Amino acid sequence: MKISLLIVGIVFCSTGAGCEAGQDGRFVFFLHNRFLETHELEEHHPAFGRTEYKEILWEFEKSGFWVISEKRNGNVNVRDYAQGVVNQIDSLISTGVAPSKITVIGTSKGGYIAQYVSTLANNPELNFVFIASFQDDDIQNIPEINYCGNILNIYERSDPYGVSALKRKEESACKIEHFKEVELNTEMGHGFLFKPLKAWIGPTIRWANGDYGLK
Repeated sequence: MKISLLIVGIVFCSTGAGCEAGQDGRFVFFLHNRFLETHELEEHHPAFGRTEYKEILWEFEKSGFWVISEKRNGNVNVRDYAQGVVNQIDSLISTGVAPSKITVIGTSKGGYIAQYVSTLANNPELNFVFIASFQDDDIQNIPEINYCGNILNIYERSDPYGVSALKRKEESACKIEHFKEVELNTEMGHGFLFKPLKAWIGPTIRWANGDYGLK
């Protein structure tokens, strides 16, 4: 499996061949939700069940991506963790990987980390998928976030923790070449991101493959 460990400043590929072997392919960084930070992989959320982390990674791996991820432990600082991801992205780019072949995907708290990656990397060629990770009051509460890159925002109609992020896009200083939003209607609330549903995995994979023409 082409799934890598996320270690600050360094990228390891589990094939043993090194990530340089994937320079002609595409990379995804997957950043999971908050619940998994403080619970074990098999633990169940009282409302949403188990976070199907490995199953989500497998969906990306079997679609041909080099997957870079880790299970975070503890309540990590969002900005600090994002800087570690930016360092790894810079390392990939330094080996010859095109920024357009790198996608950062985050669900819930992972989506906020991904937004900080977008801000700190400040690279309009990178791809991002923010899932269930924007609320209207973020504009006032987290004013330092500045979207930069090709942005896909996915949110669920029944989920109070995710809405349209168009206002954030409009207030961001970076020129965003591609910006799309997908509103889901699973009626699963915030629990939709605990599972590798085709409803969000499908458009995410298309975006990571450079298909920006989502309807």
